[in-house]
Amino acid sequence: METNGLEKKTNGLEGDSDLQFLLQGGDLLKVRSSSWKKTRFFRLQEDCKTMWRESKKTFKSKQTFSLDEIAEVLMGRQSEGLKKNTEEQVESRCFSIMFKGRRKNLDLIASSEEEAKQWVKSLQKVVSNINNLNRQQTTEHWIFSCLRKADKNKDDKLSESEVKNFLRLINIEVDDDYAEMLFKKCDKSKSGYLAGEEIEHFYDLLTHREEIDVIYGEYAKTTGFMSPQNLVDFLMKEQRMKATLADAHKIIEKYEPDEHVKEKKLLSKDGFLMYLHHPGAMILNPEHSEVYQDMSQPLNHYFISSSHNTYLMEDQLKGPSSTEAYVRALLKGCRCVELDCWDGSEGEPLIYHGYTLTSKILFKDVIEAIKEYAFKTSDYPVILSLENHCCVEQQAVMAHHMSSILGSALVTSPLGDGMPTNFPSPEELKGKFLIKGKRLNKLEACFASETAAGEDTDVTEEEESNDEDEAEAEQKEKKKKKLKLAKELSDMVIYCKSVHFHGFDDARKNLSFYEMSSFKEAKAVTLAEESANAYVHHNVEKLSRIYPAGKRTDSSNYNPVPLWNAGCQIVALNFQTTCNDMDVNQGRFLVNGKSGYILKPAFMRDVTTEFDPITLTRGDWLKHKTLHIMVISGQQLPKVNKKKSSIVDPLVKVEVHGVPADVAEKETRPVDNNGFNPEWNENFQFDVYVPELALVRFVVEDHDSTSDNEFVGQYTIPFASLQLGYRHVPLLNKNGDLLPSAGLFVHVMIMDAE
Repeated sequence: METNGLEKKTNGLEGDSDLQFLLQGGDLLKVRSSSWKKTRFFRLQEDCKTMWRESKKTFKSKQTFSLDEIAEVLMGRQSEGLKKNTEEQVESRCFSIMFKGRRKNLDLIASSEEEAKQWVKSLQKVVSNINNLNRQQTTEHWIFSCLRKADKNKDDKLSESEVKNFLRLINIEVDDDYAEMLFKKCDKSKSGYLAGEEIEHFYDLLTHREEIDVIYGEYAKTTGFMSPQNLVDFLMKEQRMKATLADAHKIIEKYEPDEHVKEKKLLSKDGFLMYLHHPGAMILNPEHSEVYQDMSQPLNHYFISSSHNTYLMEDQLKGPSSTEAYVRALLKGCRCVELDCWDGSEGEPLIYHGYTLTSKILFKDVIEAIKEYAFKTSDYPVILSLENHCCVEQQAVMAHHMSSILGSALVTSPLGDGMPTNFPSPEELKGKFLIKGKRLNKLEACFASETAAGEDTDVTEEEESNDEDEAEAEQKEKKKKKLKLAKELSDMVIYCKSVHFHGFDDARKNLSFYEMSSFKEAKAVTLAEESANAYVHHNVEKLSRIYPAGKRTDSSNYNPVPLWNAGCQIVALNFQTTCNDMDVNQGRFLVNGKSGYILKPAFMRDVTTEFDPITLTRGDWLKHKTLHIMVISGQQLPKVNKKKSSIVDPLVKVEVHGVPADVAEKETRPVDNNGFNPEWNENFQFDVYVPELALVRFVVEDHDSTSDNEFVGQYTIPFASLQLGYRHVPLLNKNGDLLPSAGLFVHVMIMDAE
């Protein structure tokens, strides 16, 4: 078990020099502040997943983090901490480990540039390998590490009390009689502890899945195994796939672990389960995990993943501002980031939340971080939404920084020859940056014979207000001061010129295609409810940006779905806040290669469209479907409460999000004291009228009869990306990161409604 397990943990990296470097470990200087810098010995454990560190003073060692918690390894002084607490001359020896979720960076200094590069290269390689483990290997990885934890005296044997401890670690409550029965069943040597093959037998008993036995037994008609023809029958009948014998042979070749069975061209139950855990066989249509949509439509024909107050790590009153917040948002596929710009000392503009105690960061540092990380997750264009409060001089500095740092990637003139009449496409704008902000004149003026007079002119200040009180907003409107605008900055605004919204008629008659408005959440929701078709029409021709209410000082979010239903493209959310709304947003942008651009349905791109998400009059959008979902079982659901004795009582909610007629939620009964392998076998049925706008969300909660249920994990997927049949559903934690071995097993069927 130990040897097998370890071989699987290295996932093909046995003997790799980068892995060996990490297993050997080394001294690094850990940096917490300018005065706190201490040497620590870091080393990767034998599980090839857990990093330990040892203090040079006390020689105490402790687990610090798991490699699957790493979001990114940054070479050089890229983190806030290293920029602030180290000198420039150590740049080449520095690196930072950025974690998923809200965990602080680990800032480190190696003894040489070569050593720093080796740490970065080795960590990146092993992290990439862990991310590529299939779910079966990930599950084994997790169970293996729980077994190691349970083996208190580290003798590679498990006593009966260690077995009970292990069961608790994997989130399964068993009564003493059952634990004793399991133990005795496996303790073939009658020695009072489990070792070697006995632990393997114990593992097999635990991971046995009855529901898989039933499905496999239904189709394994060839001496207890599945033949290629049996597999084709399963794929066609249950999974509703077009499958050939050649496909079946490929699956057997790839997933059958037993060489003897593979030689006979058969698929064992283990091979069948390995196949069902394969990403392409899970609930998300694998074709949709790549860019599969037409990316040559005008930019405003897409929903665009967008962030509000991107610079904030927490709340909007006193939370820290950080370039890392931009890195995190961009790595999650965000394509529109916000920069709240204010005058700084020594002529350098700053970014922070005005009139609050949020910390301040240099505009220049933010642009450098954006340049570095903009296109790591997606190649498609990034919009820099400027909220500009700077004087003319510092605006010129902003323009200089953007021009010098972003270079030719910054769009500073229309693509093609002559005055454009429509937006370019995401495909044409690949690798490019667009500026959204105020402009001194119409774009048409660039093509007229006369040039704009003067270096700066008055324009009305950016329309964002941080107050929802309408009366107060009106007062502000009257007092609204004029903003002087630097020509250098104004000239960079090409396709996203910010203007005030004075109604749909005014916009249609007086605004050019590139002139766009930002809407307060409340205003946008009202328009989406009361003038939905007019809003849809407006968004066929223009871009709209929606932002959260100013009173959301805790950086909470709003439901983006009603705004998408009205065709709004840039629905900006607080990416730093974990909540249902961000889960749904992540689900919307899960597909199309996580490009951050999702093509709107054809009926939302048509200038003559009569689509209204509220009234749902007849049209191409009405494709009434019946969605049948059977929630069968769960696997390795994590503990909510990390206390040893607490075990999850899981229940599953299935939600549909979309037009009001489609919104629905159903839930299973809770299963008591079993997060390891709960079974529900419950059927749900949903009516979905506009499938192209619908999303399906699976939520697992820990049932509590005396208070609110606690969140365990969730997965949101566009209705159009569901695969049919028996499917595993991965689960994400509250930060939107994959829970390594947790999941649901469901059956999905979609029928045309009568």
